[in-house]
Amino acid sequence: MRNLRRTHRRADTPLLHRITSVLLRYPDPPTLSLLDDVTAAIPAIGDPADRLRLTTFTDRLRSLTPTEAAQAYVATFDHTRRRCLYLTYYRHGDTRARGMALLALKHTYRQAGHEPPESELPDHLPLILEFAALAPEPGHRILLRCRAGLEMLRQALHEHTDPHAPLLDALCDRLPSPDRRQRETLRRLTAEGPPEEHVGLEHVGLEPFAPPEFLTGTGTAATIGDRR
Repeated sequence: MRNLRRTHRRADTPLLHRITSVLLRYPDPPTLSLLDDVTAAIPAIGDPADRLRLTTFTDRLRSLTPTEAAQAYVATFDHTRRRCLYLTYYRHGDTRARGMALLALKHTYRQAGHEPPESELPDHLPLILEFAALAPEPGHRILLRCRAGLEMLRQALHEHTDPHAPLLDALCDRLPSPDRRQRETLRRLTAEGPPEEHVGLEHVGLEPFAPPEFLTGTGTAATIGDRR
């Protein structure tokens, strides 16, 4: 029997997504200015383990100077294939297929009334989490489809004893346990890393993010909703 904690989507999950969206961003002044709001929101998270994870991370972030926080973030997430916040990279690597997946992901955002910013790729985990907080159903589906990448990121962060690892624990524990296909994908990613260049639509993987009308050009985007 599956662990109910992993299969039940809790009412506070959008709030958890909103908080982790902030905490996984580059710690520039605008992000650091949100720490008081994050701290004020944490008590509304129902799971004591998640509250501890979030509080421990925010306390650590407050203990660093802005320069130290930025250096630690860059050391964790930049210039590494296994600790990457761009989730379609795990599935497609730097291939043409990834470009199509990014377009399809943008379409999913727009269908839900959420216009992704031009300044960031739509598969950036903090952006996906922001979207999931505003549009829980499509956001949840995206996270499910990216599960192998999330698990690889979590595994890599734990291997390096990185303070961000508990944030990935909190996110992954709100998702169903990985199925057989996702476990096989994770094993392949762990052994080989993200794929090299592939040619052909069989590698594009549009289905996880886009409905059929997107492929035919008949779909229309929903009106843009307010972003908070």
